[in-house]
Amino acid sequence: MGKKSKDPPRDAPPETPSAPDPLDKKRWFEDEVHAHDAKLKSYLRKSFPTVDVDDVVQESYLRTWIAHAASPIKSAKSFLFAVAKRQAIDVLRHRKKSPMVGMSDLTALDVMDEGRSPVEAAIISDEIALLAEAIDSLPPRCREIILLRALEDVPQREAAALLSINETSVANHVHLGIRRLRAFFIERGVIKPWHDKS
Repeated sequence: MGKKSKDPPRDAPPETPSAPDPLDKKRWFEDEVHAHDAKLKSYLRKSFPTVDVDDVVQESYLRTWIAHAASPIKSAKSFLFAVAKRQAIDVLRHRKKSPMVGMSDLTALDVMDEGRSPVEAAIISDEIALLAEAIDSLPPRCREIILLRALEDVPQREAAALLSINETSVANHVHLGIRRLRAFFIERGVIKPWHDKS
């Protein structure tokens, strides 16, 4: 009895790598990132009592998602907490540079933190996933520049120096990135085209 060949037939089409399953990404986010929501907020409230915890957490989720999309993260929890800490410190630094005028009427402050409902949390999670997917769809150099300029708030001149390109190229990539992101959101019905008045 001869051995059966394990090689595919010669006329069989080559195997193509399957696209990453969005459900797997969403499951990873729920299990590895969003699962730490309560502990992260508690840590931020204790360590940085004057920052807007919800804003820092949402920004940290987005940055963690984007970083994971670029290359897998070994410990999502450690990465998330490190990003959140850096975000909170950046908020405090920015506040020192441009201090806010104090409020005279303290009763106007809403100090109750009732938290988000599961539905609101799910909607925010979906919005972050969609934004991350949109950024993932950009060409690599364009994505790198959009992340530097929009998320990291790196000035155009500094971004050009970091990437060893001229400022005009940075501006062109930003323009291209914004157009592509806009097309992405129009295609998914998130925003309407400019000419659509309805």
